Amino acid sequence: MKDKAFWLAVAPLALFCSQICVAATAELRGVEVTAAPQGARVTLILSAPTSEKSFSLQGPDREVIDLGNTRLARGARMPTGEGLVADLHTGIQPGGTLRLVIGLKTASRASAAWVQPEDGGPTRLIITLGQFAVADSSSAPLRVVRAAHQPGESDRDVIVAVDAGHGGQDPGAIGHNGTREKDVTLAIARAVAERISSEPGMRGVLTRNRDEFLELRERIRRARVAKADMFVSIHADSIVDRAISGASVYVLSEKGATNEAARILAERENAADLLGGVKLDGKDNTLASVLLDLSNSANISASMTAAEGILSSLDGVGQVRKSQVQQAAFVVLKSPDIPSMLIETAYISNPVEELKLRTTRQQGKLADAIFLGVRGYFDRNPPAGTRFAQMRHSTIASAESGLAATP
Repeated sequence: MKDKAFWLAVAPLALFCSQICVAATAELRGVEVTAAPQGARVTLILSAPTSEKSFSLQGPDREVIDLGNTRLARGARMPTGEGLVADLHTGIQPGGTLRLVIGLKTASRASAAWVQPEDGGPTRLIITLGQFAVADSSSAPLRVVRAAHQPGESDRDVIVAVDAGHGGQDPGAIGHNGTREKDVTLAIARAVAERISSEPGMRGVLTRNRDEFLELRERIRRARVAKADMFVSIHADSIVDRAISGASVYVLSEKGATNEAARILAERENAADLLGGVKLDGKDNTLASVLLDLSNSANISASMTAAEGILSSLDGVGQVRKSQVQQAAFVVLKSPDIPSMLIETAYISNPVEELKLRTTRQQGKLADAIFLGVRGYFDRNPPAGTRFAQMRHSTIASAESGLAATP
Protein backbone atom coordinates (compact mmCIF):
# COMPACT_ATOMS: atom_id res chain seq x y z
CA MET A 1 0.00 0.00 0.00
CA LYS A 2 2.82 2.35 0.82
CA ASP A 3 4.44 1.85 -2.60
CA LYS A 4 1.10 2.26 -4.32
CA ALA A 5 0.46 5.53 -2.48
CA PHE A 6 3.89 6.79 -3.49
CA TRP A 7 3.33 6.14 -7.17
CA LEU A 8 -0.13 7.64 -7.06
CA ALA A 9 1.47 10.79 -5.65
CA VAL A 10 4.25 11.06 -8.22
CA ALA A 11 2.30 9.90 -11.26
CA PRO A 12 0.84 13.36 -12.05
CA LEU A 13 4.34 14.87 -11.97
CA ALA A 14 5.65 12.13 -14.23
CA LEU A 15 2.79 12.80 -16.63
CA PHE A 16 3.52 16.53 -16.40
CA CYS A 17 7.14 16.00 -17.39
CA SER A 18 6.22 13.65 -20.20
CA GLN A 19 3.84 16.22 -21.67
CA ILE A 20 5.57 19.56 -21.22
CA CYS A 21 9.18 19.14 -20.09
CA VAL A 22 11.24 19.89 -23.19
CA ALA A 23 14.09 17.43 -23.57
CA ALA A 24 17.43 19.06 -23.00
CA THR A 25 19.12 19.84 -26.31
CA ALA A 26 22.42 20.81 -24.71
CA GLU A 27 24.53 19.74 -21.75
CA LEU A 28 26.75 22.02 -19.68
CA ARG A 29 29.89 19.93 -19.30
CA GLY A 30 32.21 22.34 -17.57
CA VAL A 31 32.92 25.92 -16.48
CA GLU A 32 36.28 27.68 -16.49
CA VAL A 33 37.22 30.99 -14.88
CA THR A 34 40.18 33.06 -16.04
CA ALA A 35 41.14 36.24 -14.19
CA ALA A 36 42.76 39.38 -15.58
CA PRO A 37 43.88 42.58 -13.83
CA GLN A 38 40.73 44.48 -14.78
CA GLY A 39 38.30 41.73 -15.63
CA ALA A 40 37.54 38.04 -15.90
CA ARG A 41 36.30 35.53 -18.39
CA VAL A 42 33.89 32.71 -17.62
CA THR A 43 33.81 29.99 -20.27
CA LEU A 44 30.91 27.56 -20.42
CA ILE A 45 31.68 24.31 -22.23
CA LEU A 46 28.56 22.83 -23.81
CA SER A 47 27.66 19.90 -26.01
CA ALA A 48 25.77 22.14 -28.45
CA PRO A 49 24.59 25.75 -28.92
CA THR A 50 21.30 26.62 -27.28
CA SER A 51 19.21 29.68 -26.50
CA GLU A 52 20.60 32.02 -23.84
CA LYS A 53 19.68 35.24 -22.16
CA SER A 54 21.46 37.17 -19.46
CA PHE A 55 20.74 39.94 -17.02
CA SER A 56 22.43 41.70 -14.11
CA LEU A 57 21.30 41.94 -10.50
CA GLN A 58 22.44 44.09 -7.60
CA GLY A 59 22.61 43.67 -3.84
CA PRO A 60 24.84 41.65 -4.16
CA ASP A 61 26.19 42.12 -7.70
CA ARG A 62 25.49 39.11 -9.93
CA GLU A 63 25.40 38.21 -13.61
CA VAL A 64 22.72 35.64 -14.44
CA ILE A 65 22.84 33.41 -17.53
CA ASP A 66 19.80 31.32 -18.49
CA LEU A 67 20.46 28.45 -20.92
CA GLY A 68 17.31 27.11 -22.57
CA ASN A 69 16.73 23.33 -22.79
CA THR A 70 20.02 22.59 -21.03
CA ARG A 71 21.03 20.22 -18.24
CA LEU A 72 24.13 20.08 -16.06
CA ALA A 73 26.31 17.11 -16.98
CA ARG A 74 26.72 14.46 -14.33
CA GLY A 75 29.87 15.12 -12.33
CA ALA A 76 30.23 18.71 -13.52
CA ARG A 77 31.37 21.03 -10.73
CA MET A 78 31.53 24.80 -10.44
CA PRO A 79 35.04 26.23 -10.07
CA THR A 80 36.06 28.62 -7.30
CA GLY A 81 36.01 32.34 -7.99
CA GLU A 82 38.96 34.28 -9.37
CA GLY A 83 39.50 37.97 -9.97
CA LEU A 84 36.14 39.74 -10.29
CA VAL A 85 34.30 36.45 -9.86
CA ALA A 86 33.37 35.72 -6.25
CA ASP A 87 31.55 32.42 -6.79
CA LEU A 88 29.40 30.45 -9.21
CA HIS A 89 26.37 28.22 -8.79
CA THR A 90 23.63 26.69 -10.92
CA GLY A 91 19.92 26.01 -10.54
CA ILE A 92 17.05 24.57 -12.55
CA GLN A 93 14.30 26.89 -13.82
CA PRO A 94 10.86 25.94 -15.19
CA GLY A 95 10.79 24.53 -18.71
CA GLY A 96 14.21 22.89 -18.64
CA THR A 97 16.23 26.11 -18.34
CA LEU A 98 19.58 25.87 -16.58
CA ARG A 99 20.51 29.05 -14.69
CA LEU A 100 24.10 29.99 -13.93
CA VAL A 101 24.60 32.75 -11.36
CA ILE A 102 28.01 34.45 -11.33
CA GLY A 103 28.63 36.28 -8.07
CA LEU A 104 30.74 39.41 -8.59
CA LYS A 105 33.02 41.25 -6.19
CA THR A 106 32.16 44.53 -7.92
CA ALA A 107 29.59 45.49 -10.54
CA SER A 108 31.10 44.93 -14.00
CA ARG A 109 29.93 45.25 -17.55
CA ALA A 110 29.28 41.84 -19.07
CA SER A 111 29.02 40.51 -22.63
CA ALA A 112 28.42 37.01 -23.96
CA ALA A 113 29.45 35.31 -27.19
CA TRP A 114 29.16 31.83 -28.67
CA VAL A 115 32.24 30.28 -30.29
CA GLN A 116 32.94 26.92 -31.86
CA PRO A 117 36.41 25.48 -32.60
CA GLU A 118 36.72 24.57 -36.27
CA ASP A 119 38.29 21.25 -35.28
CA GLY A 120 34.91 20.08 -34.00
CA GLY A 121 35.61 20.68 -30.34
CA PRO A 122 32.85 21.51 -27.83
CA THR A 123 30.75 24.63 -28.15
CA ARG A 124 31.65 27.42 -25.76
CA LEU A 125 29.74 30.38 -24.42
CA ILE A 126 32.21 33.03 -23.28
CA ILE A 127 31.10 35.63 -20.75
CA THR A 128 33.50 38.55 -20.54
CA LEU A 129 33.40 40.67 -17.38
CA GLY A 130 35.03 44.09 -17.21
CA GLN A 131 38.12 44.56 -19.39
CA PHE A 132 39.68 41.22 -20.25
CA ALA A 133 43.06 41.36 -21.98
CA VAL A 134 44.37 37.81 -21.57
CA ALA A 135 44.74 35.92 -24.85
CA ASP A 136 42.64 32.80 -25.34
CA SER A 137 44.74 29.76 -24.48
CA SER A 138 43.01 27.52 -27.02
CA SER A 139 45.16 26.80 -30.05
CA ALA A 140 42.23 25.69 -32.18
CA PRO A 141 40.84 28.30 -34.59
CA LEU A 142 37.39 29.57 -33.66
CA ARG A 143 34.30 30.41 -35.65
CA VAL A 144 31.23 32.21 -34.39
CA VAL A 145 28.08 30.11 -34.11
CA ARG A 146 24.53 31.27 -33.65
CA ALA A 147 22.53 29.92 -30.75
CA ALA A 148 19.59 27.70 -31.54
CA HIS A 149 16.13 29.01 -30.75
CA GLN A 150 12.67 27.63 -30.34
CA PRO A 151 10.75 27.01 -33.57
CA GLY A 152 8.74 29.94 -34.88
CA GLU A 153 9.06 33.13 -36.80
CA SER A 154 12.61 34.41 -36.87
CA ASP A 155 12.02 38.14 -37.07
CA ARG A 156 8.61 38.93 -35.62
CA ASP A 157 7.95 42.11 -33.70
CA VAL A 158 7.74 42.18 -29.92
CA ILE A 159 4.10 42.99 -29.12
CA VAL A 160 3.17 45.14 -26.14
CA ALA A 161 -0.47 45.50 -25.10
CA VAL A 162 -1.04 48.96 -23.60
CA ASP A 163 -4.15 49.19 -21.47
CA ALA A 164 -5.78 52.56 -20.71
CA GLY A 165 -7.47 52.15 -17.35
CA HIS A 166 -11.22 52.74 -16.87
CA GLY A 167 -13.40 54.14 -19.69
CA GLY A 168 -17.03 54.63 -20.70
CA GLN A 169 -19.34 54.81 -17.70
CA ASP A 170 -16.33 54.20 -15.45
CA PRO A 171 -14.46 57.53 -15.26
CA GLY A 172 -11.97 56.31 -12.67
CA ALA A 173 -10.68 58.85 -10.20
CA ILE A 174 -11.64 62.51 -10.71
CA GLY A 175 -9.29 65.32 -9.72
CA HIS A 176 -10.22 68.49 -7.85
CA ASN A 177 -10.34 70.39 -11.16
CA GLY A 178 -12.53 67.79 -12.85
CA THR A 179 -9.82 65.82 -14.65
CA ARG A 180 -11.04 62.28 -15.30
CA GLU A 181 -8.64 59.39 -14.95
CA LYS A 182 -10.09 57.60 -18.00
CA ASP A 183 -9.14 60.56 -20.25
CA VAL A 184 -5.61 60.87 -18.91
CA THR A 185 -4.90 57.15 -19.15
CA LEU A 186 -6.12 56.97 -22.75
CA ALA A 187 -3.91 59.89 -23.78
CA ILE A 188 -0.84 58.36 -22.13
CA ALA A 189 -1.60 54.87 -23.45
CA ARG A 190 -1.89 56.20 -27.01
CA ALA A 191 1.45 57.99 -26.63
CA VAL A 192 3.13 54.85 -25.25
CA ALA A 193 1.74 52.66 -28.05
CA GLU A 194 2.87 55.22 -30.65
CA ARG A 195 6.42 55.27 -29.30
CA ILE A 196 6.55 51.48 -29.14
CA SER A 197 5.30 51.08 -32.72
CA SER A 198 7.85 53.60 -34.00
CA GLU A 199 10.70 51.45 -32.66
CA PRO A 200 12.02 48.83 -35.11
CA GLY A 201 11.13 45.36 -33.91
CA MET A 202 8.28 46.51 -31.65
CA ARG A 203 4.52 46.95 -32.03
CA GLY A 204 2.12 48.52 -29.56
CA VAL A 205 -1.55 47.53 -29.41
CA LEU A 206 -4.23 49.29 -27.36
CA THR A 207 -6.85 47.37 -25.42
CA ARG A 208 -9.09 50.39 -26.03
CA ASN A 209 -8.59 53.32 -28.38
CA ARG A 210 -11.76 55.19 -27.51
CA ASP A 211 -13.92 56.05 -24.53
CA GLU A 212 -15.46 52.62 -23.92
CA PHE A 213 -16.08 50.47 -20.88
CA LEU A 214 -14.18 47.17 -20.75
CA GLU A 215 -14.49 44.52 -18.12
CA LEU A 216 -11.17 43.71 -16.52
CA ARG A 217 -10.90 40.21 -17.94
CA GLU A 218 -11.80 41.51 -21.41
CA ARG A 219 -8.62 43.59 -21.25
CA ILE A 220 -6.61 40.44 -20.62
CA ARG A 221 -8.46 38.62 -23.40
CA ARG A 222 -7.64 41.34 -25.92
CA ALA A 223 -3.97 41.17 -24.97
CA ARG A 224 -3.99 37.41 -25.47
CA VAL A 225 -5.74 37.72 -28.85
CA ALA A 226 -2.98 40.13 -29.90
CA LYS A 227 -0.40 37.53 -28.75
CA ALA A 228 1.19 40.17 -26.53
CA ASP A 229 4.65 39.62 -25.05
CA MET A 230 3.88 42.17 -22.32
CA PHE A 231 0.83 43.86 -20.80
CA VAL A 232 1.09 47.40 -19.38
CA SER A 233 -1.95 48.97 -17.70
CA ILE A 234 -1.93 52.76 -17.27
CA HIS A 235 -3.65 54.45 -14.31
CA ALA A 236 -3.57 57.63 -12.20
CA ASP A 237 -3.85 57.07 -8.46
CA SER A 238 -6.13 58.84 -6.01
CA ILE A 239 -6.15 59.20 -2.22
CA VAL A 240 -7.93 61.30 0.37
CA ASP A 241 -4.72 63.09 1.38
CA ARG A 242 -4.28 65.51 -1.52
CA ALA A 243 -0.66 66.18 -0.53
CA ILE A 244 0.43 62.68 -1.56
CA SER A 245 2.19 62.51 -4.94
CA GLY A 246 4.41 60.30 -7.06
CA ALA A 247 4.34 57.25 -9.31
CA SER A 248 4.29 53.57 -8.42
CA VAL A 249 4.36 50.25 -10.30
CA TYR A 250 2.59 47.01 -9.39
CA VAL A 251 2.90 43.38 -10.43
CA LEU A 252 0.78 40.42 -9.38
CA SER A 253 1.14 39.07 -5.85
CA GLU A 254 1.69 35.39 -5.11
CA LYS A 255 -1.67 35.31 -3.36
CA GLY A 256 -3.35 36.83 -6.39
CA ALA A 257 -1.72 34.23 -8.63
CA THR A 258 -2.87 31.42 -6.33
CA ASN A 259 -6.43 32.73 -6.27
CA GLU A 260 -6.49 33.07 -10.05
CA ALA A 261 -5.16 29.55 -10.51
CA ALA A 262 -7.95 28.28 -8.27
CA ARG A 263 -10.53 30.21 -10.31
CA ILE A 264 -9.22 28.81 -13.59
CA LEU A 265 -9.26 25.29 -12.23
CA ALA A 266 -12.78 25.73 -10.86
CA GLU A 267 -14.28 27.31 -13.96
CA ARG A 268 -12.08 25.76 -16.65
CA GLU A 269 -12.23 29.03 -18.59
CA ASN A 270 -8.64 29.01 -19.70
CA ALA A 271 -8.50 26.50 -22.52
CA ALA A 272 -6.02 28.67 -24.44
CA ASP A 273 -2.35 27.80 -24.69
CA LEU A 274 0.07 28.74 -21.97
CA LEU A 275 3.68 29.46 -22.79
CA GLY A 276 5.22 26.65 -24.79
CA GLY A 277 1.90 25.59 -26.31
CA VAL A 278 0.67 23.83 -23.18
CA LYS A 279 -3.11 23.48 -22.83
CA LEU A 280 -4.98 23.07 -19.57
CA ASP A 281 -8.11 21.56 -21.03
CA GLY A 282 -8.32 17.79 -20.72
CA LYS A 283 -5.86 17.61 -17.80
CA ASP A 284 -6.77 16.63 -14.27
CA ASN A 285 -6.69 19.27 -11.54
CA THR A 286 -3.39 18.10 -10.05
CA LEU A 287 -1.52 18.37 -13.34
CA ALA A 288 -3.24 21.61 -14.34
CA SER A 289 -2.37 23.08 -10.94
CA VAL A 290 1.32 22.22 -11.42
CA LEU A 291 1.27 23.80 -14.89
CA LEU A 292 -0.33 26.98 -13.59
CA ASP A 293 2.05 27.25 -10.63
CA LEU A 294 5.08 26.95 -12.90
CA SER A 295 3.70 29.45 -15.40
CA ASN A 296 2.69 31.94 -12.70
CA SER A 297 6.03 31.72 -10.92
CA ALA A 298 8.03 32.41 -14.08
CA ASN A 299 5.58 35.12 -15.12
CA ILE A 300 5.77 37.03 -11.83
CA SER A 301 9.57 36.91 -11.98
CA ALA A 302 9.61 38.33 -15.53
CA SER A 303 6.99 40.96 -14.59
CA MET A 304 9.08 42.07 -11.62
CA THR A 305 12.21 42.45 -13.75
CA ALA A 306 10.38 44.52 -16.38
CA ALA A 307 8.57 46.61 -13.75
CA GLU A 308 11.84 47.49 -12.01
CA GLY A 309 13.17 48.94 -15.26
CA ILE A 310 10.03 50.99 -15.83
CA LEU A 311 10.03 52.28 -12.25
CA SER A 312 13.64 53.35 -12.68
CA SER A 313 12.71 55.25 -15.86
CA LEU A 314 9.76 56.96 -14.14
CA ASP A 315 12.12 58.15 -11.40
CA GLY A 316 13.72 60.40 -14.01
CA VAL A 317 10.39 62.08 -14.84
CA GLY A 318 9.29 63.09 -11.36
CA GLN A 319 8.79 61.88 -7.85
CA VAL A 320 8.34 58.15 -7.28
CA ARG A 321 5.91 57.46 -4.47
CA LYS A 322 7.09 53.90 -3.81
CA SER A 323 10.72 53.22 -4.65
CA GLN A 324 10.20 49.47 -4.98
CA VAL A 325 7.83 47.55 -7.22
CA GLN A 326 4.67 46.68 -5.29
CA GLN A 327 2.65 43.47 -5.50
CA ALA A 328 -1.13 43.27 -5.42
CA ALA A 329 -3.99 41.09 -6.67
CA PHE A 330 -5.23 43.40 -9.45
CA VAL A 331 -7.39 41.41 -11.87
CA VAL A 332 -5.75 42.88 -14.98
CA LEU A 333 -2.42 41.42 -13.87
CA LYS A 334 -3.70 37.86 -13.65
CA SER A 335 -2.78 36.50 -17.07
CA PRO A 336 -0.66 33.43 -16.20
CA ASP A 337 1.64 33.74 -19.20
CA ILE A 338 2.01 37.43 -20.13
CA PRO A 339 4.40 39.55 -18.04
CA SER A 340 2.06 42.24 -16.72
CA MET A 341 2.27 45.41 -14.69
CA LEU A 342 0.03 48.26 -13.58
CA ILE A 343 1.51 51.76 -13.54
CA GLU A 344 0.10 54.50 -11.33
CA THR A 345 1.62 57.42 -13.25
CA ALA A 346 0.80 60.04 -10.61
CA TYR A 347 -1.83 61.06 -8.05
CA ILE A 348 -4.71 62.75 -9.83
CA SER A 349 -5.95 63.72 -6.35
CA ASN A 350 -2.89 65.95 -5.93
CA PRO A 351 -3.71 69.39 -7.45
CA VAL A 352 -0.19 69.94 -8.82
CA GLU A 353 0.04 66.49 -10.38
CA GLU A 354 -3.50 66.78 -11.73
CA LEU A 355 -2.60 69.91 -13.66
CA LYS A 356 0.53 68.26 -15.05
CA LEU A 357 -1.39 65.16 -16.11
CA ARG A 358 -3.65 67.32 -18.25
CA THR A 359 -0.73 68.59 -20.35
CA THR A 360 0.54 66.95 -23.51
CA ARG A 361 4.08 67.62 -22.33
CA GLN A 362 3.75 65.62 -19.09
CA GLN A 363 1.85 62.86 -20.84
CA GLY A 364 4.71 62.65 -23.34
CA LYS A 365 7.35 62.50 -20.60
CA LEU A 366 5.52 59.67 -18.88
CA ALA A 367 5.10 57.84 -22.19
CA ASP A 368 8.83 58.23 -22.92
CA ALA A 369 9.76 56.79 -19.53
CA ILE A 370 7.43 53.82 -19.87
CA PHE A 371 8.63 53.12 -23.41
CA LEU A 372 12.30 53.25 -22.39
CA GLY A 373 11.66 50.84 -19.54
CA VAL A 374 9.83 48.41 -21.82
CA ARG A 375 12.44 48.58 -24.56
CA GLY A 376 15.24 48.12 -22.03
CA TYR A 377 13.61 44.94 -20.77
CA PHE A 378 13.38 43.44 -24.26
CA ASP A 379 16.95 44.54 -25.05
CA ARG A 380 18.10 42.37 -22.15
CA ASN A 381 15.46 39.65 -22.43
CA PRO A 382 14.56 39.23 -26.11
CA PRO A 383 11.86 36.62 -26.79
CA ALA A 384 13.05 33.85 -29.07
CA GLY A 385 12.10 34.34 -32.69
CA THR A 386 11.94 38.15 -32.52
CA ARG A 387 13.96 40.88 -34.18
CA PHE A 388 15.27 41.76 -30.73
CA ALA A 389 16.76 38.27 -30.45
CA GLN A 390 18.29 38.62 -33.91
CA MET A 391 19.79 42.01 -33.08
CA ARG A 392 21.21 40.75 -29.79
CA HIS A 393 22.92 37.78 -31.37
CA SER A 394 24.18 39.88 -34.28
CA THR A 395 25.76 42.26 -31.79
CA ILE A 396 27.35 39.37 -29.92
CA ALA A 397 28.57 37.81 -33.16
CA SER A 398 30.19 41.08 -34.26
CA ALA A 399 31.92 41.46 -30.90
CA GLU A 400 33.08 37.86 -30.95
CA SER A 401 34.50 38.25 -34.45
CA GLY A 402 37.00 40.67 -32.95
CA LEU A 403 37.65 38.29 -30.05
CA ALA A 404 38.26 35.33 -32.39
CA ALA A 405 40.70 37.39 -34.45
CA THR A 406 42.75 38.35 -31.38
CA PRO A 407 45.99 36.35 -31.35
